[in-house]
Amino acid sequence: MTVRAMGAFSGGLDGLLSARLLMDQGITVHLATFHSPFFSAEQGRKGAALLGVPWRSIDFTGEIMALLAAPPSGFGRGMNPCIDCHAAMFRILWETARGEGFDFIFSGEVLGQRPMSQNRGSLNRVRNLSGTGGILLRPLSALLLEPTKVESQGLVDRTRLLGLSGRNRKPQIELAGKMGFTNIPTPAGGCLLTDPGYSKRLRTLMDRGLCTPDSARAIRAGRMFDLGDSVALVGRSEQDNRKLEEHPAGVMMRLDGAAGPLGMLIGKPRRDNLTALARLMVLYARVPGTIRVVAEGVGPFTAAAESPEKAESIAVRLP
Repeated sequence: MTVRAMGAFSGGLDGLLSARLLMDQGITVHLATFHSPFFSAEQGRKGAALLGVPWRSIDFTGEIMALLAAPPSGFGRGMNPCIDCHAAMFRILWETARGEGFDFIFSGEVLGQRPMSQNRGSLNRVRNLSGTGGILLRPLSALLLEPTKVESQGLVDRTRLLGLSGRNRKPQIELAGKMGFTNIPTPAGGCLLTDPGYSKRLRTLMDRGLCTPDSARAIRAGRMFDLGDSVALVGRSEQDNRKLEEHPAGVMMRLDGAAGPLGMLIGKPRRDNLTALARLMVLYARVPGTIRVVAEGVGPFTAAAESPEKAESIAVRLP
C-alpha cells in the first residue's frame, strides 16, 4: 500500500527536513503553501522544487481577513493570530488532502521553537481547533509528543522520526548536510502580521473600517498618514510608487508636470482629505512654489510646498 501525505510548507529548512524524513520511508509527499496579503507562497514554491515533489499554493485571504476581526485565541505581539491561523490552515489542508485520497497531513513545526505558538499547549490547541485529531504529524518533534493515529496505525515508522525541541537550529543544519542539502534555506515565514510597524498601520485601517485585502497590501509601501476617517499613503521612491500602482485601494493622486511621489487616499474622498494628501505630496516632492496635483476620477487640486512643521499639522504620520 502506498501511503500519501500532504504537508503545510512555508519553504524553510524545517519543512524540507520533515518532508524528506517521510520520503525516506517511502511515503508519497505533496506540499502546499498558503498565501495572503500578509505572506507569500514564493519561498514554498522554491523549496518544493529542491525536493522535486508536487506543490500547490492555497489562497488563505478570506480566512485570515475573517480571523483578524476576532481571533478566538487572540493575537501575538503584533496583529498575528498565529494559533487560530495555523488551526485554520490545517483544517483546510486536511479537507483538501482527504478529498484527494491522502492518508494524513504534516508540518515542519518544532516543539518550543516559537515560545508562544509552538509550546506544547499551543500545538495541542491547534490540533484540537483544526479538527485534525490524530492525522496531523509533526515529524521533527514526534518523539516528544503523544503518538498520533498515523504512527499507531503503522502508516509511519515512529522510530525513524525525531525529537527536536527549542530554538537551536544546529541539529537541523547537521541533518540537512547528511541529507545532501547544499544550500540551507533561511527560516521561512515572513508574516507581516508579526511586524510592529506594519501591525500599527493595519490596526489603524481596522479601527476605521478600511481594512480590505487591497488596502492591506497597499499599506506595505510608502509613508502613511492618519487623516482621522481616512489614511493617506505617499510614495518614498519609484519602487514605492510601483507598489502603490499595483494595489489600488483608493483614490490615486499624481503630481502634474513634475517628478515626485504617488499618493493614495484610502477612505472618504472628501475635499479636505484630498487637499491634505496633495500638500503632503508636494512637500515630499520638494517642488518650490505651486504645482497641480491630479486626483484620478475626482478632480484637480492645487497645493503649495509647505514646511515640515505644517505638514505634521495636516496628519499624524504612522511608521
